Order: sequence, then C-alpha cells, then structure tokens
Amino acid sequence: MGLSIAQKIIASHLLEGDMSRPGGDIAIKIDQTLTQDATGTMAYLEFETMGIPRVRTERSVAYIDHNTLGTGFENADDHRYIGSVAKKYGVYFSRPGNGICHQVHLERFGRPGATLIGSDSHTPTCGGLGMLSFGAGGMDVAVAMGGGAYHIAMPKIYKVELTGRLRPFVTPKDISLEILRILSVKGGVGAVIEWGGEGVSSLTVPERATITNMGTELGATTSIFPSDEMTRKFLSAQGREDVYVPLDADPDAVYDRVIHIDLDTLEPLIACPHSPDNVVTVASIAGKPVDQVCVGSCTNSSLYDMLKVSALLKGRVVAPSVSMSVSPGSRQVLTMLSASGALVDILASGARLLECACGPCIGMGFSPNSGGVSLRTFNRNFEGRSGTADAGVYLVSPETAVASAITGVITDPCTLGEMPEVKMPASFAVDDSAVIPPASPEEADAVEILRGPNIKPFPSPRPVGDIISAAVSLKVGDNITTDHIMPAGSKILPYRSNIPYLSQFCFAVCDKSFSERAKSLGESIVIGGENYGQGSSREHAALVPLYLGVRAVIAKSFARIHVANLINAGILPLTFSDPADYDHISEGDALELSDLENGMATGVVTVKNKTTGDTYELAASLTERQREMLLCGGLLAYTKVHG
Repeated sequence: MGLSIAQKIIASHLLEGDMSRPGGDIAIKIDQTLTQDATGTMAYLEFETMGIPRVRTERSVAYIDHNTLGTGFENADDHRYIGSVAKKYGVYFSRPGNGICHQVHLERFGRPGATLIGSDSHTPTCGGLGMLSFGAGGMDVAVAMGGGAYHIAMPKIYKVELTGRLRPFVTPKDISLEILRILSVKGGVGAVIEWGGEGVSSLTVPERATITNMGTELGATTSIFPSDEMTRKFLSAQGREDVYVPLDADPDAVYDRVIHIDLDTLEPLIACPHSPDNVVTVASIAGKPVDQVCVGSCTNSSLYDMLKVSALLKGRVVAPSVSMSVSPGSRQVLTMLSASGALVDILASGARLLECACGPCIGMGFSPNSGGVSLRTFNRNFEGRSGTADAGVYLVSPETAVASAITGVITDPCTLGEMPEVKMPASFAVDDSAVIPPASPEEADAVEILRGPNIKPFPSPRPVGDIISAAVSLKVGDNITTDHIMPAGSKILPYRSNIPYLSQFCFAVCDKSFSERAKSLGESIVIGGENYGQGSSREHAALVPLYLGVRAVIAKSFARIHVANLINAGILPLTFSDPADYDHISEGDALELSDLENGMATGVVTVKNKTTGDTYELAASLTERQREMLLCGGLLAYTKVHG
C-alpha cells in the first residue's frame, strides 16, 4: 500500500510511535519553527527556562506582525525583547514591516518535504509548497527549538480531489469556503487535508497557500499540496530553486475519506457572520449594503492577490459609503506593487494602504462602525474579533471584495464584465535586509536580553494531583473560540506578555464577571460544549485560565491545538462520556473529581456533583506522555524531568 504526501513526510521524520494507528501518539522531528509577537514573548520566556544555549533547528524565525500598532511602550518593549532573545539564541528576526509571518515564510524559508511548527494556528499556510506545517502552542514551539520532538495524534488523511479549472472571478478563496461548507469548522479535526487531482496543476503556490491557510478553520491537523512543477517555478522566482524537491502521493495511496470538488461548477462564495462555515453563494445575498471592505491578511495578501485588486480597481472609485483598506502581505509584495505602478491604481480608487502586517484581521485597527457590515478577505469572522462587538463580518475573495467596494453593496464579481489579465513576473524582488541574523555562537554570551516592565513571568502550573474539588466558574456552549476565551484586539493584544493584567479580559466576551468570580473561587472548573477552543493557537487561552485557578475543563469535545495547550499548562481536559450530562451541570455547582491518577490511566474519570448529588462518567483521552505531563505539572516541568 502506497503512502500519501503527509505520510511520506511523517515517515521521514518519525522519532516515536506507530503510523499505522490513527489517533495514536507519534513524535516527529521538526526542521523549522516560527513565532509571531502576539505569542512569541511567551514562547521565548519558556525557551529561556529550558537552559539551552542555542536553538537546535535548521531554521527558526521570529516575526513581528501582530502587535505593530504601537499605542504605548508595551509593543515596542515586546519587539525589543524578542529581537534580543533571537539574537542570543540563534533565531532569525523579521523586523516590523517586513510582513506577515506566513507570507514571508512561504516566500523566503519554507521548503517542500520539511516540517514546520509555529505559534500561530495558520502555520499550515506553508503546506501550499509541500511542507508539513502545524500550528502549535508556544510551549511546543519552545521544546522544538530546543531540539525536542513534536507530539501529535497520528492523523487520518482526507483527500480533496480537484477536477476542472476555475472560471474568471472564481478563486482559491471560494475553494476554501466550499470545503468549509462541506465539512464545517470541526469536520477536519484529527485529519490532514491533502489536495490532489488534475485541478491542482492550474493553481499557483500562493493560491494553494490560501487554501492550506484556511484549512485551519476546518479544525484540521494541517493541509498540504504536492510539490510539483508549479512549486519549482515559485521557488525559482524567489531565487530558492535549490530547495525544491518533487513530492506527490503514491498512486495506490489509501485515504480515510475522498471529497470531490469540480472547479468548473464552483461560483463565488461568502461566509456570513459569525462562523467561517456559514457559507452561501454571493449571488444569494447580493444587494446587501456594505460599510467596510478589507483586503489582506495571511490568507489573501500575495502579490497575485494584490495585482488582481489593482487591476479591478483601475479607473474605478470606491463607493462613498464604503471605507476600504488594503494590506500587502510582505515588504516584497509592497515593493513590487509600487515598482510596477499597481499601487497607484489602488490609491487612486480611494482605498487606504495599511502596513504589511496582520492589522484588522487580529483586531489591530480598522474596526468597523457600530452595527457595520464588513467584507474581509481574511480567514475568521468570529463575533467581536474585528474590534466591534455588533459588527457583521463576512469572508470573501479579493474579487468579491473589490466588486462590493465599488458598488457599495455585496456584489457577485462575475457581474463586473471581463476579468483583467494579470501577469506575474518571472522573478520576485528579493531583499532580506529586514531579516536580522542571530549572533554567532561565539558572540552570543555577550548579548543582553532586554526586558520591559510589561513582560511578566508566565504562571507556574502545578501537578493535577489525585483530587480536584472546585466549583463551576463558567458554563459555555458550542464552538467557543480562543477569541471568546482570550480576546484579540488593539486594547488587549499589547498585554500578551503580562498574564496578570490580561486575566481581567478572560472570557469577557461570554461573561464580563468571569475573571473576578474565578479569582474569588481560588480554584474552579469550566464546562464547555462541542469544539471547545477552536481558532487561534494562542496558549494565553490556557495560561490565563491557569492563572485564574482553572484546574479542569469538561467539554463535549475539544479543538486539537487548544486541548494540547491545556495539557501543556497543566489543566486537565475531560469530555462527557454521555453528552447529555452537559445539561445537568450548572454554573456554581460544586464538583469533585477523585481518584484522578487511576482515572487518567484507565481513561475513565468519575465526577460527583456535590450540589445535586449526581455522578457522571467522563473520558480522559490522554496518551501516556500527556498523563505524565499532567502529573508533573505541564510540559515544561515534564521536559525538565524527561528531557
């Protein structure tokens, strides 16, 4: 039996485990890591505690792309800290303004057949060039930088077979929205999404990267494309053809599920508020007034995307009722837009140029008006993520974004007439001067780590122990995101390095009184529904509850990265054996989890509701390593004991 693309890369990097057992624990060698500044300070604080003098990866890169809206000293201090720690420990430092981590890594560092983990959930973007790339929590990234293995459950492999060819005005973003419509935001949990079929050959690497980027919204472990002639052309244009290797699935590879998408019949799609899988055709809601349009983010900020936007805006003006922003994904993209004259057409339309950064996607500026309708080429439209609690955010392609910006209402771009021809250059403008190399090993000892007053130590986890007796501090429903648990945005993001201050915002989207209630309880338990913790990889969604005394989370099901972050932080994740038991627990109930060491070993934990007198059976779906981590008090404590 042949192997899929993902299975081939896993096999070549496998350190522990059995690939033949989906769901079983495997450990793989990591070639590259990336961090960004919203999660990077924690990752590097954690790395420092390990006492390792230098990173042991092939390449580690620290990007500054999230906290760039310097409204106070906090962001600048974080950047300075990350720059100094990168210089000392062997990490390359991508300066503010150089671009979004996923776009820059795709352009300058990713390579087919290699492995990458990043402290950002959209790290699978590099799957667009045949790289096995995972989003992970900062602790996992810190361990990988120290040479440690990355542990995951051996994924199932789903294949998406593409046939036909995209028509004008139909885009890879529409492919992403179509697979979300098919699978939902939890349909990819536990699986790698592998893209193949004859329709793949017409998609460029940046177009493929749009699709692998949004695979994160499926809850997938990662997504990956073959490395083929299109991959070689992209790497050659970046001056990196030397890292190209061909990579494809064996003809007799076996998949757990095969999904067929006919590109010939696909039409422009749109994700409605407040979930990426709330997908309908653009034509079905055409005519709805639009207040704001944003083009950019790690999903749709490539040179090809920007050139199409420019071509469609040329000679046209953004509607007076619409505020439009454009954010190129990297300095390379912005430089080439400017040099080609395409930037002039964007600016002449009335669109506003923003920095080469995440910006509005993470809630850092350009928030919509109250109750506004915002069309965004981003990957998430969670409630409140834009910075405006009652805004309606829709996810669209750049073509749909431009058509709607021009008309002032949601508009099917197919109504614009002929799609202008957009030609890509044979080579890209390469200038890596904004990527600062680290000090040499000989010079590293003299490098001083620069810490500002906003950088506080992360909370210390403690061993789970045999009994947890605590009240329920919060009960939430299905599809709770990390934005619910630990919100993003310009008012909060600057405090990512300050867990005590950050704690006052924990679960504020769900219940503004949670933080004070949790503090007053001392220790508590959170109850959740299906797909608890979907969205970002931010480990703050585990570290802040840890700081507030949350000892366990009991849910119907968990998102992959978040459950790993909970375990890394020493918080016990449990699931209801009978989901109906969720209905019998209320906020404020006193729960007792006993005989936990045995329960974690057998996979069955009994909880007694001391308020009602009921007992419920819970599943502890833990590997032996995860159980030992919880008994030690989290990943860092485990690493100190076991190496």
